[in-house]
Amino acid sequence: MQKTVAIIGCGSMGTAILAGMLHHGYKPEQIKLTTRTVEKADGLAKKYKVTAYATEYQPNANSLATEGADLIIIAVKPLNVSKVLDEIAVVLDPNALVVSVAAGITIETMSKHVAKTNQVVRAMPNTPALVGKGVTGIAFGVSVSQEQRMQVEELFSAVGKTLVIEEDQIDALSTISGSGPAYVFFFIEEFIKAAKENGFSEDQAYLMVTETFLGASLLLTKTQADPAQLRRQVTSPNGTTMKAIAILEEGNLEDLFVKATKAALARAKEIAQEI
Repeated sequence: MQKTVAIIGCGSMGTAILAGMLHHGYKPEQIKLTTRTVEKADGLAKKYKVTAYATEYQPNANSLATEGADLIIIAVKPLNVSKVLDEIAVVLDPNALVVSVAAGITIETMSKHVAKTNQVVRAMPNTPALVGKGVTGIAFGVSVSQEQRMQVEELFSAVGKTLVIEEDQIDALSTISGSGPAYVFFFIEEFIKAAKENGFSEDQAYLMVTETFLGASLLLTKTQADPAQLRRQVTSPNGTTMKAIAILEEGNLEDLFVKATKAALARAKEIAQEI
């Protein structure tokens, strides 16, 4: 029997999940989704051949999408999650599985709003899921069956790699893989500026830096080598790279990374209290 899926709040992340599902064997007729505007709903329906509802046109859109679904993915903003869960709770199938990809929404909070099913999952994908290269941390509620666990892992494997972790690790994961793309983009920004300072055009700098980051990442993942080992291979004794690394080490990057991730973790805990 084919599983039916509802995606509630099909923005960038919801659309990435949708595209990944369809690419990995889900059929359009298995999927219903909601988004805010009629224009967006019509566009998604036309592009992906799925059933799409607009909340601005149909106030009960979330319930329409949820009714009869085996798996419901909540992809709205954190402040809207509780409201959406209350909306759909009355139409949830008792055996349905509810997965939230919203930051700060705990399994305990979800369970209170959807007590009818109490089969809930907290997932934290990151933005590279948009190109099928995401990392998703997954924490399962105690009532989730083994079959459902496999279904969720398979779902998020469609947009990248998965890590099954305890819920108390989710916020910490968000500071690494969740926020991590922003750290990488920040380094790329600064590296491009440095290239331009050395006389390269914007286009030349962009090409060099982005392809260098891409190539280095692929080399690391393909070889499965220790990054320190690969760094040493590039760093000839008393060579140019060694001089550059010495300057970077003077900045105490190790301490900066620890401080940065701790600051992100503290803010994640604050957000959870604010919701």
